[in-house]
Amino acid sequence: MKIYNILVTNDDGYEAKGLLELVKTLKEIEGVRVTVVAPANEKSACSHSITLSRPLRFIGIDDDFFKLDDGTPGDCVYLSLASIFADRKPDLLISGINRGSNMGEDITYSGTAAGAMEGVLHDIPSIAISQVMDFSDPGGDFFLASSFIKDLVVKIKNGSFPLPKREFLNINIPYDKKEAEVKVTYAGYRHYANDAHAHRNPRGEEFYWLGLHPLSFSPRAGQKGMSDYEAIKAGYISITPIMLDLSAYKSMEGLETWLNTTE
Repeated sequence: MKIYNILVTNDDGYEAKGLLELVKTLKEIEGVRVTVVAPANEKSACSHSITLSRPLRFIGIDDDFFKLDDGTPGDCVYLSLASIFADRKPDLLISGINRGSNMGEDITYSGTAAGAMEGVLHDIPSIAISQVMDFSDPGGDFFLASSFIKDLVVKIKNGSFPLPKREFLNINIPYDKKEAEVKVTYAGYRHYANDAHAHRNPRGEEFYWLGLHPLSFSPRAGQKGMSDYEAIKAGYISITPIMLDLSAYKSMEGLETWLNTTE
């Protein structure tokens, strides 16, 4: 039997419960080999960054399990392909299971999504998966996320990946559910506010902690279907195809006109 190779990363760090639950679940699939390369420390909201200013080092944790010393999810994927998978790319990349949602424009901040972005840049079918959480819950339950991703991987392994090149699947799992239907969604319109808390150290020097603000979304005007947030709020699993092409095609003609207009 041909081995199906899956590369796993995340942005919560190599000890994160969601990552360990994902690895355990994937190893239950017949014919699958799981290789983990994850950040040594939490890298939430690091976006699609890679490290250019210092060397990076793999540290072995277990068989096919590595942490990357102070690396980002982008670093983890990039260096895995340059070393561990230098001779043959993995068949699939999964980033997660993230503790917390990644919906709407939050995707641009997300280290979890960045792992999948780096994968599709190298033509590897990729998935980012996040578990919506109540952060007052110290543990969190990844049962539904684990069972869903297992079924999805089996479908991909036995068939095909449903997206073209440079597109990845961004999955969000509703909180506190053991089963849920699936909705194909678009990325919602996220409402932002600034939340920063000022403090002073014993020497009187001011510093800030960046805070979290409540999830607040609205549908995109004129967009058919359901947004990721609407699906989660209604108790569905949200699965959103994300493309890396950031070009605003609808604005190109207007920009051309503006440039050629004499005031």
